[in-house]
Amino acid sequence: MRCLALVVLAMLTGSPVLGEDLLTIGMLTQARDLVQPVSPLDRPVTDEGIAGARLAIADNAATGRFTGRRFALVERTIPNEGDPAAALRSLAEEGVRFVVADLDAATLLAAAAAPEARDLLILNGRAPDDALRNEACRENLLHVVPSRAMLADGLAQYLAFKRWRRWFVVVGPQAGDRLYADALRRAAKRFGHEIVAEREWTFRAGQGRTDTGHVTLQSEVPALTRVPDHDVLVVADEGNEFGEYLPGRTALPRPVVGTHGIVATGWSAVSDAWGATQLQSRFEKLAGRRMGAVDYAAWAAVRAIGEAAIRTGTGDRRAIGDYLRGPDFLLSGFKGQGQSFRPWDGQMRQPILVAGPRMLVSVSPQPGFLHQGSELDTLGFDREESRCRR
Repeated sequence: MRCLALVVLAMLTGSPVLGEDLLTIGMLTQARDLVQPVSPLDRPVTDEGIAGARLAIADNAATGRFTGRRFALVERTIPNEGDPAAALRSLAEEGVRFVVADLDAATLLAAAAAPEARDLLILNGRAPDDALRNEACRENLLHVVPSRAMLADGLAQYLAFKRWRRWFVVVGPQAGDRLYADALRRAAKRFGHEIVAEREWTFRAGQGRTDTGHVTLQSEVPALTRVPDHDVLVVADEGNEFGEYLPGRTALPRPVVGTHGIVATGWSAVSDAWGATQLQSRFEKLAGRRMGAVDYAAWAAVRAIGEAAIRTGTGDRRAIGDYLRGPDFLLSGFKGQGQSFRPWDGQMRQPILVAGPRMLVSVSPQPGFLHQGSELDTLGFDREESRCRR
């Protein structure tokens, strides 16, 4: 893997790789089963996240040429049933002090609890769990991916702007679905919405791909969605098991939002505003596809480290960590506002995109949602609400 870092660096900079000006960033992922496609248009993605990190290393290298700072990327994948602490230890033994983690919440916490992690700065690029920003927060852990609370608040602000106040919520069977539903309930209360009905999805969505699946769905979905009148159907289906089956089949003709239909997300393949066209173009050239939310989080994490290293003129872990948490750091993230880290829980402040399947719909914070500090802090847990006690 050290060889891979040297090869990546040589390809990006064309210069030697030895010297104190080299900053090596680790990319830690975990083995995952490919998700069964719902639509025949879906294509399996095998480089989700890591492709964004590779693009960011190239961006860091381009900026670093002017300051003499060079960057390398070391990639590690935790196998099924593998030890996250051992993977983190191997990175630390190679001198890595900054790690972008494309890990689920439990695996991330196990890695962050390793003794070697005390001397590392870990940037969370996948896990949206609100507990990681609250009672399970850690001093050595920053969060680039938006939390579920941020996503739910971004959606709720847009629905308030539209005056779609009465929600019907459909919740999937996975643990992540239930956690997102919790965030939706919090957001509804916070922004003055009413959940008029809530149902669990129990139908076997795989039948939708059989020859007569659409016939069965045409009877099952209307039966499930025959509830009191509502303005909008809100879906909690992080596992992408059933959400695509709802639009066009509900008992009432209502918009579908949440994890499907009109979605709240940290990034979308349809985004092309605020200079995002050039980011999408460079990513597509590298990966052969459009950038997704996990790719963007990894890109932003690596870029944040690179920006901090260049601005501070050092590769020291604590100096860069302090700068990232401080008032002077700002990342240009192609979303219309500079992005910074909240000092109280390590979460990156950022706009939340509200996107349809083919076009960007809106961006939160919405007009009129004010804050005494940053309007971005109307999304997610504010300082007074935080349960983080590092």
